[in-house]
Amino acid sequence: MVPDDQTSPRQLEILRAMPGERRLKLAEQLYWAARKMKAAGVRAQHPDWPDEQIKAEVTRIFRHARS
Repeated sequence: MVPDDQTSPRQLEILRAMPGERRLKLAEQLYWAARKMKAAGVRAQHPDWPDEQIKAEVTRIFRHARS
């Protein structure tokens, strides 16, 4: 992405040229990457929490997320 987080015309062109299945796969990969990053952040804030509590907190955060 460009520095101001706006999608460039070239990026839009590339995305529009992709088959729908590929765009869906990319979206899925981004989703799971975001969950892993959030889990790492929660783990850093609560190093004493067990993995199941971390997973539950990440699920709660994503369930209530707003765009």
